[in-house]
Amino acid sequence: MSIVIGFGIGLILWVVVRCFLIGIYTVDQNERAVKTVFGRAQRVAGGKTTLDDPIAEGLRPEERDRYVYPQVRVIPPGGPYFKKPWEKIYKISIATTTMNMAVDLEDPAANHNGALLEAVTKDQLNTGLTGQIRYRVSEANLYAFLFAIKRPMVHVMAYFVSVLRQKIASFEAKPLPVNADDPEKGTAVMGISINDLRKNLRDLNEYMDQECVSTQARYGVLFDASLITGIDPPPEVESALAAINTAYNQVSSDISLAHAGADQKIVQSRRAVEIETLKAQAEVEPLRMMALELADLKRQGPNVLGVYVRNVKLALLGKAQQIFMGVRS
Repeated sequence: MSIVIGFGIGLILWVVVRCFLIGIYTVDQNERAVKTVFGRAQRVAGGKTTLDDPIAEGLRPEERDRYVYPQVRVIPPGGPYFKKPWEKIYKISIATTTMNMAVDLEDPAANHNGALLEAVTKDQLNTGLTGQIRYRVSEANLYAFLFAIKRPMVHVMAYFVSVLRQKIASFEAKPLPVNADDPEKGTAVMGISINDLRKNLRDLNEYMDQECVSTQARYGVLFDASLITGIDPPPEVESALAAINTAYNQVSSDISLAHAGADQKIVQSRRAVEIETLKAQAEVEPLRMMALELADLKRQGPNVLGVYVRNVKLALLGKAQQIFMGVRS
């Protein structure tokens, strides 16, 4: 009888501990939780999937049938919450995490021990990339991160690296705006892929952000930003590349000086033309005014113009020092 009573008391204590003490849990501020009942995650009402969420807009049409995950009920921060013995709680941090883009989660020794990511440019140069990525787990697709993929960050990093290497291999700098005075100047580019990449790091980072929008629907990971900070050429071509850049900069400087000199001469020529035009106008203006005055005198009467000419001659005779008179034979 005492054995039965002891067994009953032990069973009651086990139930109390298992169901009440261990069954109580909380969710931290930077965490979200998903509950499973007999191994099945609780879904939201209506049987909605990720295709019903805006995160699916980043998927290509051929990918929409491949990455379809149910929307699960997310337990927000707070508590205490209670779970039954046949239920299990999966907690995941949604805080933003920073990772070196060269890190290989499957082989830590790869990519120079996670320090440098190699990629081949369009002119067949093996270049090294350094930088970081910022990511966080997507609250809108916790099912993919927790249950659909065994190691989601391995897939995410592999996808990121493949997209980055493809872009490096085909990257072309945007042409400069066309200059109306010199159309050839607007379309000139250096044509060296490493230089183009270095000058357009911002465009490269923006491209990676756009291409990685779909990772939220694919793997349940949202990229906040990709920060490619360095692109280094191979050591064997670094000196040659430096020489090419020096020559290019010298040529660009000479062209700029030539344009500046030509522009200055054009301005000086225009100014000289304006000055000579004003001088000619100054010389012509008294003659034009005199012609108007003589025409006005002629309209006053038939003898007025003759009187005016006689008075002018008299004034000239008064100023003359010597007068030569013709003698009729």
